[in-house]
Amino acid sequence: MIYIYLIRLILNLPGIFLIWLSGSRQKSTKGNRKLDPGFQFLLKHMGKVDPSKIDLSLSSSDIRKIISNAQDDIKSLEKPLAKGVSYKDHQVKGEGGSIRVREYTLKELSNNAPALIYFHGGGWVLMNIESHHAFTGFLSKTLETKIFSVDYRLAPENPYPAALNDFDAVFDWLELNHAELGIDPRRISVGGDSAGGNLSACISIRRQAEGKNLPKAQLLIYPVTDLTFSSDSIEELAEGFFLTREVMYWFRDKYLEAEESFKDPFISPLFAKNLSHQPPAVVVTAGFDVLRDEGEAYARLLKSFDVETYYHEYQGYIHGFVNMEMVKGVNDSIIKFCNDFKKIN
Repeated sequence: MIYIYLIRLILNLPGIFLIWLSGSRQKSTKGNRKLDPGFQFLLKHMGKVDPSKIDLSLSSSDIRKIISNAQDDIKSLEKPLAKGVSYKDHQVKGEGGSIRVREYTLKELSNNAPALIYFHGGGWVLMNIESHHAFTGFLSKTLETKIFSVDYRLAPENPYPAALNDFDAVFDWLELNHAELGIDPRRISVGGDSAGGNLSACISIRRQAEGKNLPKAQLLIYPVTDLTFSSDSIEELAEGFFLTREVMYWFRDKYLEAEESFKDPFISPLFAKNLSHQPPAVVVTAGFDVLRDEGEAYARLLKSFDVETYYHEYQGYIHGFVNMEMVKGVNDSIIKFCNDFKKIN
C-alpha cells in the first residue's frame, strides 16, 4: 500500500521528472503522438495489474483472482465517491439467473432522470462492477445521470451472446420499472469501455434489427469494433502500452466459439452495412491503444450514415485511462467527453 501511495505522490511531479523516472526517452507513435509523461511512468510501475504480464496459460478464473488481488491496494487508495453520489444494488432476472446491477444516483436528480446502462471493460472475460466503481460514480456525478452498472456474465463460461442477452434483459427491466426507478424511459442510454463499448454498440444495432426501442445515446470508450483485428494500430502498438495484441487475441478466443462470426455486426459493429437511425454517439479513443484505429473508424462509419457523432482521441493516453484518475488530466478529459454526451443524452 505504501508503494501505491508513493506512486500517487510521484505522479504529481512535473512531466520532465516522470519521463526521467520511467527510464527511457519520451515514447512516440506514427503521427507524432507523444506518450503522456504520467502514463509513461505508470507503465513502468504497474506490476501485476498490467495485462501484458498475465500468464495466459492459466484459467480465466485464476487470472480473475490474480487481478482482483493486485487491485486491492489500489482500490484502498481510491478517492471516495463524489459528494452527493450514492449507490445501491439491484437483482435483475436474466436467462442465466440473477444479474447484479448497481445504481448510482445523485440527491438532486428528479424522479424522471436520464439513465445510462454501463457495461465494464475487461475483454468480455475479466473485471466487474467493483473494478469500475470509482469511474461509474464519477460518471454519474459528471453526467448528472443515473448510472446502472451491470455485472454481466463473462466468457469463457458464458460466451457470445450471453453478455448481449444480459444487456437486453437490463434494458427491458429499466423500461418496465422506470417509474419505480425514477427514470425517463425515453432517455435510457448505453455505454461502456473496451469490451463494454463493443457490447454497447452491438446492442444498439441488434435492438434496431429486432424492432425494439433504441437507446437514447451511446457512449463508446475505446470500443472494440473489429474482431478481425485488421487495423494499423493493433500492429503498431502490439506491445508495451498496457493492452497488447496477444491479450486481445486471447480475449477473442474466450468470447467467440466460431471464427466465421468475426464479421457479424452483432460482434464487430464496424462491419454493419447500414447504421442509419442508430443512436447519437460519443466515441473516445487513446493514442497509444491497440484499439485506437478501429474506434476512430467506427466514429467515421457512424458519421457516414448521418448519425450525430462526437469523436475524441486523447493522443498521449493508453487503454484503460478512465480507471487511472491518479494521472494528471484524466478527470478533465472525462469531463470533456461527458460534456459532449450531455448534448445527446
